Amino acid sequence: MAHGRPGPAPQTAKREQFARLIARGVSNAEACRIVGVNPRTGKRWRHGRSITSSSGERLHYPPVISARKQVISPRYLSEDERVVIADLHRRGQSARGIAAELGRSPATISRELRRNKDPGSGQYRPFTAQRLAAGRRARPGRGKLAADPVLRQFVAGLLEKRWSPEQISHALRCEFPGEPWRHVVHETIYQAVYRPELGGLRRDLPKALRTGRRRRRPRRRPDSRRAGSLTRMTMISERPAEAASRVEPGHWEGDLITGASNRSAIGTLVDRASRFTILVHLPGRRHTAEAVRDALVAAMAMLPAQLRRSLTWDQGKELALHTEIARALGMPVFFCDPHSPPLTGQSRERR
Repeated sequence: MAHGRPGPAPQTAKREQFARLIARGVSNAEACRIVGVNPRTGKRWRHGRSITSSSGERLHYPPVISARKQVISPRYLSEDERVVIADLHRRGQSARGIAAELGRSPATISRELRRNKDPGSGQYRPFTAQRLAAGRRARPGRGKLAADPVLRQFVAGLLEKRWSPEQISHALRCEFPGEPWRHVVHETIYQAVYRPELGGLRRDLPKALRTGRRRRRPRRRPDSRRAGSLTRMTMISERPAEAASRVEPGHWEGDLITGASNRSAIGTLVDRASRFTILVHLPGRRHTAEAVRDALVAAMAMLPAQLRRSLTWDQGKELALHTEIARALGMPVFFCDPHSPPLTGQSRERR
């Protein structure tokens, strides 16, 4: 048998069963006993081995278990899902039934069983399928700038002149009007700057960017929120009509006034009907959501319940804990529309 080819199907099945047991935390000796192989064989499967063939060629057999699983998008089938597919397929489960079990499309399961069969045995084996899928996965290649010296020199020259990638992207269309293959978007230039091994630019060029950062600032996921952001807001359009008419005391409008460079802050509470004003003390530079919550509760808890009917605030993140404020004071909190903060003083008469 030629070196480098996979073993027969029964041995392949034993390797995959061994790998599955090790992944579950079973010891090497116990896994070898269950599978029915010598412990030294299991050790070679686990750590890989290198041998010299009769012709003098050095051959390397990689381990059947990776030290660390590569993190991939949940869009793709994982190794654990492929194990389930193999088990259910061996039991005679249809592709539609497997898809229902995993919450996947039947077409995904059918395509997986068709494309990732073991080349030697023609059977579906999960770890072989995982290796085949990983081998087809796209790998980052060299970008346009790395492959085109003229384009790379032009971009690098403008970066040294402190041009932004957006400006350079537009300049390329003017410099090379009849050569669309040299037109790149600004994101391509950013990637080339921050990853010179792919873009071919000098490693000191990140200093030429106006931000001066040597690494990209990570982007937030679209569905994530910064700490202290506002959620579950009740808008001013739902505020009682009594508050808008100013005939009933106890409806307050609040605001946060900060000093130079945000080194100081004070909160203001103005009753819409009587214009009575309460100044909320925020010591030092602390005007975080927690500090504003504590200060507002302390200032308004002294008022009788009939004078705590509602509070209206702009959409500043200092009121991120508005639900806790409302619960502590027994008073609903409303928020103004964006770019329409509560008005103070005489200007409130015009609302």
